[in-house]
Amino acid sequence: MRTFHFQREITVARTLDDVFAFFSDPHNLEALTPPWLHFRIESLSTPTVGVGTEIHYALKLRGIPIRWTSRIPVWEPPRRFVDEQIRGPYRLWRHLHTFEARGEGTLVRDQVEYAPLGGWLADRLIVRRDLERIFDYRQARLTDLLDTRTASAMA
Repeated sequence: MRTFHFQREITVARTLDDVFAFFSDPHNLEALTPPWLHFRIESLSTPTVGVGTEIHYALKLRGIPIRWTSRIPVWEPPRRFVDEQIRGPYRLWRHLHTFEARGEGTLVRDQVEYAPLGGWLADRLIVRRDLERIFDYRQARLTDLLDTRTASAMA
């Protein structure tokens, strides 16, 4: 199985603890997801997120209804967590979220390892572009919600 990697980062003008608290609430994921995905959280297996929590989502990917379940295998507040797809549209989806204090702000980094159905051709024609659009939207929403500055503007 061939895997692909995708990474984005942005510096947020908030403290490390504030940023991790924002990402610790799975309902904030709805605010960070583009409306064209019709994303909604259906249920959580635990009242608060931690190791072993499963999150069940519904969305539409290119108009096709998808059920997606993620599990949290790594939870290390306030530095990092990982969500992995256990049911969904990919052969593999592993999303590492890391948070690092940077001056008066926090560097938020998303690193995704994924394997789409259809392999490299699907990635080249569809999946990579979709991920870029989704994460572009996500960064714009983080700017709106958390008063951020991009990492490149901070350099």
